Amino acid sequence: MAELGRTLRAWRDRVTPEQVGLPAGGKRRAPGLRREELAQLAGLSVDYIVRLEQGRSDSPSAQVLTALARALRLSDAERNHLFVLAGEVEPSPGRLSAYIPPGVQRIVDQLDGAPLCVCDAAWTIITWNPLFAAVIGDPSEWRGRDRNIIYRHFVAPGDRVVQTPEQQRDFRTAMVTDLRASLARYPHDPDLRTLIDELRARDKDFARLWDQPVVGFHRSEQKTIRHPEVGAFTIDCDVLAVPGSDLRMVVYTAAPNTDAAEKLRLLSVIGLQALT
Repeated sequence: MAELGRTLRAWRDRVTPEQVGLPAGGKRRAPGLRREELAQLAGLSVDYIVRLEQGRSDSPSAQVLTALARALRLSDAERNHLFVLAGEVEPSPGRLSAYIPPGVQRIVDQLDGAPLCVCDAAWTIITWNPLFAAVIGDPSEWRGRDRNIIYRHFVAPGDRVVQTPEQQRDFRTAMVTDLRASLARYPHDPDLRTLIDELRARDKDFARLWDQPVVGFHRSEQKTIRHPEVGAFTIDCDVLAVPGSDLRMVVYTAAPNTDAAEKLRLLSVIGLQALT
C-alpha cells in the first residue's frame, strides 16, 4: 500500500489541471492536480485519496482503481501496473473497459460548446465536459450506480430530461437491447451481471422488457431539459459510437440562433453556479 500511495502521488503530480479540463487559477505548490481535484474527477472522497496516498487504506476495489486510472489519464500499461500494486487482477479483454483513447479525451476537453459525456458498454458515465455537468447535473456528485444512466432512469427517476411516453418507451427498449448486447460480449463481467440483476429486482418494467424479445435502437431525437436556473429548453441528442471500442458518446446540440442555443451559451458561462 505504501508503494501504491507513492505511485499515485507521482502520477497526480504530473497531470496538470488544463489536461483534464479544470481551471488552473490560484497558487499551487506543485504543477499537478490537487487531491480535491483528483477526488472530484474519480468520484471519490478527498479523505479516501489522502488515505490511499499515505498507505493507510485497505486494497481499493477494481472499480475504484478504474476510476483513478481514468482520472489520472493512465496508459493501458500504467493501469495494469496500478492493479498489480493494489493486489487486484489486471483488467482482461473479457471485462468492460473504461479506457478512453487520447483522441476521444481531447474531444471531451476541447468541444466546450456542446454538452457531452462518454459512457462504457453498460452506460456508466466515464467522463464528461463542464457544460454537460451544467446542463444535466454534476456527475462528480453521483456515487456508485448513480453514474449509470440506465440505473438512474429506471430506479432513481427525477433527472432534468423530460420525456414523452413514446420517447420513454423507445429509450427503455434501446437501453435493454444495449445491455443484452453487452452481456453477450462480456458474459463473465461480474459488475455487468450484478447491474442487470439489480435492475430486474428493483424495477418491474425493466424485468418485463428484459424477459421479452424486444429490440430497439438509438436514433437522433430532441430532448427537453427542465433546468432549475434557465428554465426549460429543447435540444438535439445524438449517440455516437467510438470506433474500435464499446464506448458511447452522448452529445447535445442546439440549432443556431434559437432559445436553446442562447441558454447553452449562458450555461457555459455560469457553469454550476446558481443565478441570483
